[in-house]
Amino acid sequence: METRRADPAGIAFAIGLFALAGVIWWDLRSLQGATTYGIGPQAMPMVVTAGLVLLAIGNLVSALRGELPERESTDPRAVLLILGGFVALIALIGLGGGFILATAILFTTTSAAFGRKAIVKDFAIGFVLAVIIFLIFDKLLTLSLPAGPLERLL
Repeated sequence: METRRADPAGIAFAIGLFALAGVIWWDLRSLQGATTYGIGPQAMPMVVTAGLVLLAIGNLVSALRGELPERESTDPRAVLLILGGFVALIALIGLGGGFILATAILFTTTSAAFGRKAIVKDFAIGFVLAVIIFLIFDKLLTLSLPAGPLERLL
């Protein structure tokens, strides 16, 4: 009979989920509930916090029992491409490049991380999707996304 050992990485991940839930709960306390009736701005952070706590408990139990699945090997190139895309997204938005260009670059790097080699085509797809998302948020929902030179043309 094979005995299973506790999974330290799974336990650490569960602790991270608990910590994230704690941060959201702590931040939730600072929200002002200005609604007269119905649900206020605290509703969704409470749902997210509850979901994170449930995930953390389930992950912790599975990790302590040694029931987490075997982890697959990681492709460092794919991880670096996705992280590079996120860094580019943050930098472009921070430097005023705008949502559309930043999102198109993130889409392109993520596609490359998953093995696609059509970089120009992926950039075009990401660009079109980013324009559609921007227009939906800006024109339909009247929510502002980070604007750059391209967004000001729309």
